[in-house]
Amino acid sequence: MKKLLFVFVLFSLLLAACGGGATPASDAPAAGEPAASGEKIEIRVWGHQAPAFNEADQAIFDEFMKQNPDVTIKYETFPWDVFIQTIQTSLPAGNTADVILIPGGYTCRYAAGGQLLEVPADVLTLDAAAEMFYPAPLGGQTCDGQLYGFPAEYNIEYGGAYINPTLFEAAGVAYPPVWDSWDAVVADAKKMTTLGDDGVMTVAGMHYTNSDQLFTYFLAGILEQGGNYFADDNRHFNFNSPEAVATIQKMMDMAQTDQIVDPIIFNADSEWVGESFAQGHNAIGVLGSWYAGDAKLAYPDLTFDYVTLPPMMGSEHKFVSVGGWGYVVGKSTQYPDIAWKLAAFLGANQENVLLFNSVSATIPAMKAVAADPKYVEAAPFAQAVLPILDNGQFQGNLTDPDLIAYEIIYPTILDAIQGNLTAEEAANSIHEAANAMVDSAE
Repeated sequence: MKKLLFVFVLFSLLLAACGGGATPASDAPAAGEPAASGEKIEIRVWGHQAPAFNEADQAIFDEFMKQNPDVTIKYETFPWDVFIQTIQTSLPAGNTADVILIPGGYTCRYAAGGQLLEVPADVLTLDAAAEMFYPAPLGGQTCDGQLYGFPAEYNIEYGGAYINPTLFEAAGVAYPPVWDSWDAVVADAKKMTTLGDDGVMTVAGMHYTNSDQLFTYFLAGILEQGGNYFADDNRHFNFNSPEAVATIQKMMDMAQTDQIVDPIIFNADSEWVGESFAQGHNAIGVLGSWYAGDAKLAYPDLTFDYVTLPPMMGSEHKFVSVGGWGYVVGKSTQYPDIAWKLAAFLGANQENVLLFNSVSATIPAMKAVAADPKYVEAAPFAQAVLPILDNGQFQGNLTDPDLIAYEIIYPTILDAIQGNLTAEEAANSIHEAANAMVDSAE
């Protein structure tokens, strides 16, 4: 996934440059043995190597150990690909850390396999969690009506765009923009689209043809029109509905009729939206708010704003989320009480959650933190999406989220946008492939 490649390569470079804030991981460490009498209890925590995440979590670990002097926390971090491989092999084998900061969409996969512990009611009930967290990220930690973890952040790839003031000014487009409809966005994008003398597009007015965005806006477009992408059994899909076809057609029209992007040049593998925006190759970059913090690190001289986009297919924002990163406890832990105490200290303590979201520049899953002026001061770019967080929902059980997003939906819609399929053909292809995936998994 291009987004993850950019983020984790960047984070790895930063980690090498500044030494990192966490203990490097070894290959698939074994579960901790019970401490002998009189010895400190060691709680192992796994996470991925990302300086902002690591810095925030280490500060919280230090405070936890200060308050609990008999507990030592061993923080082990992995490069992204090693982290995913380690989770996939170690969780089923029951050979994991006590607490894991796990990616969104993974919790229920391992909860269903019996590899994670449920959150004890005396730590936090599901009803209390529903009052504390937004539905979309909480959905990623809730499986079959049971709470399995605490969401650390709200993964959102919808509702906002990066805008380049230089390109707006050069095209005579009002800045900052005030868009009351998606058509208004497209109208401004057309004014800022630039072709070279050879007729090749050099600046896309709006770059929306990234993998995460085609996936997210396809599902959002269905919901914005009042549709549902799940079939009646809530396992199979309804991806060839009129709402689905209309959404794909809209995406096609922006490239083929409005010509605000050349999808051959601008996509997930060529001119990826974040890098393209940083190079001044698109005026409006449709991308998640997470990129703002990375852009400031990677491109310190880049001037930009992050603004709210109107709904694409309806009058109200409606969208889905993979949930977001969350703190879970492995079933193999020797110290479940301490592990849950630490997980709650990380993910359900408002002061600590504020610290994590502020330092890591992530969107809060906790409602109170999103409303805290201290958070907005620390992450001002987040103001573009904070008002719509209540409109999101968990994406549901997609069986294999990565396969459906990046191997079925994205390439098929891109193929249509590039002129190789009709909207109906693309919708039918997605519908058939997605349902075949479900059937093969049963």
